[in-house]
Amino acid sequence: MRQRRETASAASKGSIGGEASEESSEGAESRTAVHFGNPRRSSFVWLALLLIIIYCCSSIYHYQFQSMPVPLTADEAGKRGFSEIEAFKHVKALTEVGPHPVGSEALHLAVQYVLTACQNIKKTALWEVDVEVDIFHSKSGANNLGSGLLSGRTLVYSDLNHVVVRILPKYVSEAREQSILVSSHIDTVFSTAGAGDCSSCVGVMLELARGISQWAHGFKRAVIFLFNTGEEEGLNGAHSFITQHPWSKTVRMAIDLEAMGIGGKSSIFQAGPHPWAAENFALVAKYPSGQVIAQDLFASGAIKSATDFQVYKEVAGLSGLDFAFVDNTAVYHTKNDKLELLKTGSLQHLGENMLAFLLHIGASSHIPEGNSTEAEEDIRKNSAIYFDILGMYMVVYRQKFANMLHNSVIMQSLLIWTTSLIMGGIPAVVSLALSFLSVLLMWVFALSFSFLVAFLLPFISSSPVPYVSSPLLVVGLFGAPAFLGALIGQHLGFLLLQKYLLNAHSKRRQLPLIIKAAVVKMEAERWLFKAGSFQWLILLILGNYFKIGSSYLALVWLVSPAFAYGFFEATLTSERLPKPLKLITLILGLATPILFSAGIFIRLAATLIGGMVRFDRNPGGTPEWLGGFVIAAFIASLLSLTLVYLLSYVHLSGAKKAIILATLMLFASSLAIVLSGVVPPFSEDIARAVNVVHVVDATGKPDEGQNPKSYLSLFSTTPGNLNKEVQEINESFVCGRDKTVDFVTFLVKYGCWAYNDTVSGWSEMDIPTMHVLSDAEGNGRLTEVSIDTKGSIRWVLAINTEEIEDFELKDARDSEELISVGKKNGVDGWHIIQFSGGKNAPKLFDLTLYWRSGSTHKSDTPILKLRTDVDRLTPITERVLRKLPRWCSLFGKSTSPYTFAFLRNLYVNF
Repeated sequence: MRQRRETASAASKGSIGGEASEESSEGAESRTAVHFGNPRRSSFVWLALLLIIIYCCSSIYHYQFQSMPVPLTADEAGKRGFSEIEAFKHVKALTEVGPHPVGSEALHLAVQYVLTACQNIKKTALWEVDVEVDIFHSKSGANNLGSGLLSGRTLVYSDLNHVVVRILPKYVSEAREQSILVSSHIDTVFSTAGAGDCSSCVGVMLELARGISQWAHGFKRAVIFLFNTGEEEGLNGAHSFITQHPWSKTVRMAIDLEAMGIGGKSSIFQAGPHPWAAENFALVAKYPSGQVIAQDLFASGAIKSATDFQVYKEVAGLSGLDFAFVDNTAVYHTKNDKLELLKTGSLQHLGENMLAFLLHIGASSHIPEGNSTEAEEDIRKNSAIYFDILGMYMVVYRQKFANMLHNSVIMQSLLIWTTSLIMGGIPAVVSLALSFLSVLLMWVFALSFSFLVAFLLPFISSSPVPYVSSPLLVVGLFGAPAFLGALIGQHLGFLLLQKYLLNAHSKRRQLPLIIKAAVVKMEAERWLFKAGSFQWLILLILGNYFKIGSSYLALVWLVSPAFAYGFFEATLTSERLPKPLKLITLILGLATPILFSAGIFIRLAATLIGGMVRFDRNPGGTPEWLGGFVIAAFIASLLSLTLVYLLSYVHLSGAKKAIILATLMLFASSLAIVLSGVVPPFSEDIARAVNVVHVVDATGKPDEGQNPKSYLSLFSTTPGNLNKEVQEINESFVCGRDKTVDFVTFLVKYGCWAYNDTVSGWSEMDIPTMHVLSDAEGNGRLTEVSIDTKGSIRWVLAINTEEIEDFELKDARDSEELISVGKKNGVDGWHIIQFSGGKNAPKLFDLTLYWRSGSTHKSDTPILKLRTDVDRLTPITERVLRKLPRWCSLFGKSTSPYTFAFLRNLYVNF
């Protein structure tokens, strides 16, 4: 022991005085080098550590998002509790009526069921509680949202029926003027019975209403339950309630329940703008769940969707919360949104959270004025940042506090870095630059390797997205190449840094070569670790500048490893040589970040993979490899961000070869599974989204005649060709990029057409008409057009904004104005009108067009494009649907047609 200490002392003195401590033999130098730590970390230890980290991440995800409460029966819940068993009965009854889109007989049956259930709640309510049930029939209206997915469109509706229930204390008169709105929708898209979206929400709301009717005698305000219709056609139910129902004027807070999948934990994914609701939910929720990162993604437009909450915020100016089920998002709007996939405990989780929340705020003495614009800017600056920890505790703080916290950490970090660089001089600055270069190389190689796989996958696989039904495949297909690229990229940076440090040490210190090599490696290792902190510091600065709520993740990934490093690693001075980084520094430094973010990152990846089913909004409009690129970019970015600390420990160990070999084996096995077809890209439960539409195209130009052509169009929003599906159907489909269809709201750029038996099931009397009634020149050109949808109560009209400056639309029956003259927004040169309504909705319309002065008036340019949808199965459509492979499902949304569509244009030279 004494001899080893003396050797170390001699080496230290040599480094200070500039004189080398010479050893008499190479053996002595070797012992000294070993003492300074030329570690050979065991490959077994590193592989075990990687497996432990993977296991911990998986366990955190399952505990945070997959562990569900035990469902309660009616007896176990009691009169004032929430019972999943009772809520499930409502969900089952609603799904049994089948798909129930707006205007269908099935929707009428679903509305009647909800109405009857609400009337039963009224009969059994506590005697001190008033329960008012209203079947609300909305007049025609137009919803013109200024932002988000529906921007540039006017959503017109008519003849919608909603069920509205108000529960309030009988002897508190002022409760009628202070209401809390809880809302969801009964209607579904045409392709599914909607067990998740949103019969599950309606079932929860009915059971909540029953429970609240036994509690409300302690309330200071009313609770309104809105069971609306028309949400799937453009948020029309919420808009009609807010603009037409008298109770809407009393609402002070809005809570929306939604589903973008089926089951799991219903989490907050939008909150605000006032933070009061999120703060109070966090106080009382039994199983709190919510992530501000979902709100950030939704606000950015990365998630192409919209909910009723947008209407409550934008039209009514209300604050509140938006909840959604997002498990198994691949089944969204397909046949697989079915009762069998609804996870046990899902309804109990949402129901108990909502019951506790409603009881708390219903008895609260104060709710901030959600529709007050007086302090709008202050509210925006004070928006809530929220996230749950393992689904057990929710953290909520305001943006103002986040700014203070982030600025404090940023300033301290910059001060520490500046001080360190000043003390270290030019070598420190260059070392930081080279270590950060290693981070950049990590990103470049990780992205490049995973992108290469994503690009090649469509050429070697039967589907460009072969991982949809088995999401774990992305770990091998994209995660393994990204991991390998990150390791190689950082190692190249490590070699460059090591080379520079070796040269720098040669000028500053006279050490034996073997000691110098060990010192340089250990110093390079420390710089790589610190470069990870610098990466997260940059992200924190950017997130704080742009007021991104999820910047708290950058804070956690910066502070925790930096604290562990400062606590366990000795501060280097000129008298002390570096030592190997301690394993405990890595473990404790990563424990908190993994705890906070592992579940979130896995959930985001699962949601993104499920979204590949409906990735191509204009079928065939994107390259087949683009979906894979999106997944690859997410996985590679995630690994580059989170593995920057871990990989810095690998370069001094003997584990590199074993890690690379294991990574290559994982990639090879995943690729073999895909190429062999052992695991199919889609399954009966995770189906490919397709549309089968019988199209009657009467868009021919006047000089071409008006003879319509009829064909069956098959297309898919899921990337990939349809060759396998066409072979299975065997109806003489011909596929290609010449089989394009302009459905007005989107364009099919790759599809399949069949002409067999397409002339039966319809007549020319069904084709919509657009007749020009008058065309006058005065102060400006004005054209009157009569539109007859021929019985269709769901249609979409595009108006050319380059030719037409403004327009107005009226119901021809009673001249009711549906869209008034005023400023109009457009989408890609077209203003879109989407109409949907009930059976008694109008079918005749008067359209007035105000031409733009100086317009080009190109004769071959349509000024109007009309598509009418009919919920009808013609013989050919019915036959193809019977033959549709089990791994395919019809897909519905507000912009997609039903199974029968008519197309009609009106050209400039009408």
